[in-house]
Amino acid sequence: MVMLAEHYDFVIGGDPDRDTIDLAILEAGTGRVRDQTADWTDGPAYSRLLAWARQHAPGRRVWALEGTGSFAAGFVTMLAEAGEDIVEIPGQKRSRRAKNDRIDAVQAARTALAQTEQAAPRERGLREALRQVLVTRQGVLVSRTKAINELKSLIVVAPDHLRAGLRGLALIKQLDRIDHLTSPAGATIEHRVTVSTLRSITARIRFLIAQTAELDAELHVLVPHHPAGPTLLAEPVVAAQLLVSWSHRGRVRSEAAFAALAGVAPLEASSGQRTRHRLSRAGDRDLNRALHTVAITRLRCHDESRAYETRRAAQGKTHRDVRRSLKRALARRLYRRIQAATRPAAAFNGLAHAA
Repeated sequence: MVMLAEHYDFVIGGDPDRDTIDLAILEAGTGRVRDQTADWTDGPAYSRLLAWARQHAPGRRVWALEGTGSFAAGFVTMLAEAGEDIVEIPGQKRSRRAKNDRIDAVQAARTALAQTEQAAPRERGLREALRQVLVTRQGVLVSRTKAINELKSLIVVAPDHLRAGLRGLALIKQLDRIDHLTSPAGATIEHRVTVSTLRSITARIRFLIAQTAELDAELHVLVPHHPAGPTLLAEPVVAAQLLVSWSHRGRVRSEAAFAALAGVAPLEASSGQRTRHRLSRAGDRDLNRALHTVAITRLRCHDESRAYETRRAAQGKTHRDVRRSLKRALARRLYRRIQAATRPAAAFNGLAHAA
């Protein structure tokens, strides 16, 4: 249990927006507001804000900022380079009462003072590169799925002589056949427009498929640069999401916290004489989806996991219960693997001397 008031004299709360950032200095011991200011979100303004903090909060201070991965990202980078201590504040729940950015800055500092567990801002560099590729890839996948659905819908209502040649084919074969469709002289308006539309959607799908392949190749290049990457490279998309959510050693304090972050920590769901648990639906849903992908793949292809499902099914567990238990076990195993791969060199040296 860590309370900021035990280690710092001042807590500087921040409420960043796209163009401005409001800051409030609170005395850690009393919670009294000592000073407040606001400035723009650019390099010169960041320097002014740091100088202001050094003047009005001398000694031990910590910055409590919301949005460290978005609006405050540049400010956090500058503070870290200056050797300042920073903690991340989760998004504040807004009440129906009056609010403004000055109030939110004070609230951010008070939230940090009240918390017993502090989160460091996520790393940038390699982690941020992986995150950008994953976000872009997800957008491409959504667009690709939408385009494929448009194509399927158009085939359903196409003229029979066009529809007959496309029904029952796999997507790639449909795309190949559409590429060779033509509008002969004397074709009806409906035929000509349908062919033109099918070819347009096909070109879009092929472009999005190519983009997905390029982004997957980028992940294959980036993931091995992480110390834990080579041990996770069997599925680079899943590996990238694990590393993005985990961020860096020390951000996730324990294996149980990682399970909670992934939304796979069991929650009590007992009723009457029935004792059972279910998994949390909170946490990082992208990380949860990555673990879900691994779990269903293992249940389909991995002999050990299939034997586990058979054994648990004989004990009365449903397929969903088995999958939830497997996701929890995967979170434990993967967290320990990443932690071991990123163990500080000093720890290895100490073990070597002890041996």
